[in-house]
Amino acid sequence: MPRPALVHPAMPDPALVSDIRETRHSGDDDLLSAGLGLAGLRAKPAAFADAAAPTPQELRRRAIHANWNGIADLGPLGGYGTLYGGVPSVPGREYQAFARLPDAQAPFRVLAQVPDAFDAKARCLLVAPASGSRGVYGAIALAGAWGLPRGCAVVYTDKGAGTGYYDFDSRTGVALDGTRAARGAAPLEFEPAHEAAGGVAIKHAHSGDNPEADWGRHVLAAARFGLAALDRAFPAAAPFTPSNTRVIAVGLSNGGGAALQAAGLDEAGLLSGVVALEPNVHVEGRGRAAFDYITEAALYLPCALLDARFETTPFARVAAALPAWRARCARLHEAGLVDGGNLAAQAADALARLHAHGWDEATLATAASTTAFDLWRAIGATYTSAYLRAPADAMPCGFRFAVAHGAPAPAPADAATRAAWWSDASGIPPGAGIALLGGTDASADPSWVGLDCLRTLWSGDGADARRLHASVAATAAKRPRAGLPILIAQGERDGLLPIAFSSAPYVQALEADGVAPVYWRVPHAQHFDAFLALPGFGDGYVPLLPYGYAALDAVWAHLADGAALPASRRFDTTPRGAAALDRGKLGF
Repeated sequence: MPRPALVHPAMPDPALVSDIRETRHSGDDDLLSAGLGLAGLRAKPAAFADAAAPTPQELRRRAIHANWNGIADLGPLGGYGTLYGGVPSVPGREYQAFARLPDAQAPFRVLAQVPDAFDAKARCLLVAPASGSRGVYGAIALAGAWGLPRGCAVVYTDKGAGTGYYDFDSRTGVALDGTRAARGAAPLEFEPAHEAAGGVAIKHAHSGDNPEADWGRHVLAAARFGLAALDRAFPAAAPFTPSNTRVIAVGLSNGGGAALQAAGLDEAGLLSGVVALEPNVHVEGRGRAAFDYITEAALYLPCALLDARFETTPFARVAAALPAWRARCARLHEAGLVDGGNLAAQAADALARLHAHGWDEATLATAASTTAFDLWRAIGATYTSAYLRAPADAMPCGFRFAVAHGAPAPAPADAATRAAWWSDASGIPPGAGIALLGGTDASADPSWVGLDCLRTLWSGDGADARRLHASVAATAAKRPRAGLPILIAQGERDGLLPIAFSSAPYVQALEADGVAPVYWRVPHAQHFDAFLALPGFGDGYVPLLPYGYAALDAVWAHLADGAALPASRRFDTTPRGAAALDRGKLGF
């Protein structure tokens, strides 16, 4: 069958840099769960028959399993599949390719899922950028779970990040089907411009691009790829265009920010509506850029969490972390960044400084988990490299990514470790056998030196700091066109992207400019639904994913049936508690 164009007439778009790979999926390998169903998604991932050489089908199944579990609370108390959501078997076809923006160095992955039961009478395409820096299936638990069973097609993009890690020791990357391939043997998801003496290159950090600044363009390009995939799937009904197909951009976290960036760039009217959950978004002159508050939290939170008011907060008293956290108070005091003559006074002052900069008590309590898991440092190192366009062997502040096997010195990855990166990794190491090395010293607070360096890149005025600020400024979202339906939902206890720094100032900016998005605030929701399955943590929260499904219901009813959009609101939620979630606690 001839390959369709990626674009429609009068819709300029990136060029494909690979062939389109078309595959059929049904039965024990369907679109939504690769045949696993809810029970299989809740179980441990299946081992590869040959760990060093998994098949494309095995890799796809593991990638879908990993991305479901990285986003949704599938635990026995969370209510998934009973109170909300579901994982029916959805047969259909997938179309995927690598594409590249005209001014970018690295490609991005696009993947369209077209169900056999596509509703040709109510043409619907969801455009789903991955959350975080995840691979191309990184929004399947949101967009796929809502759209595919309803007869909508879904097109995903890794938005210039993803898990196509490049290994310098073997000179291999990830081919279109997810398997490892040598440089030059096939188009790769990512290959750095220059080779290095060992270690691993991550597309988000080391592509030489600033992918965050192009999230909106990735989303719009993915939408056009999705329309072209529908042309190919149903040639008798072609062409599929924005005038006859409702196109809804939907994402969470970085994916939500990407959807809002796309809304601000969509002058041609490609999008029919936008749903954004817990978006990583900022606008010029309001709120705070994520790099600002992430590097601030990385420095101050380990000390602030030692305040007595966090004594019973989950993850605020992890025994292994406490010595370094106590040492952090001393380092902050030594640097003149906190006052106080003893640990208690220093912790109280660190907390007061965070309060003064807009952090509230509930957000800080949730952020204890982010701090205990050392996510601030991993995110900071990755984003700094992207903003400064640093190569893998010259990351800022002495950081690097490599396989370390639990030792401080890097080592070459074995074939089995490399083979699982695409399916199992999150897009930001550490994880899947890769460690974040460097940026440490031999002191009682080993991570201080690297974190202080990252913070100085924000607060300083050197050449690198100016370059970093310019890169961050390029990520600001623009005002969407008038009349575009937008629904934003965020948890008030989001400890990674606090609502006061992200969605609230974005909404305020739009309202001041005459645009009125629907804004849902969820008091007891936080950033990581997947964390709610952790013992003791989920008791104080409700999941955010049900509000994402409800938001899609509302936008679809508005577009398809002419129903009025719902009002902005603050839901009357109740913490889940130690028992199973009941619907009344969601406040619907």
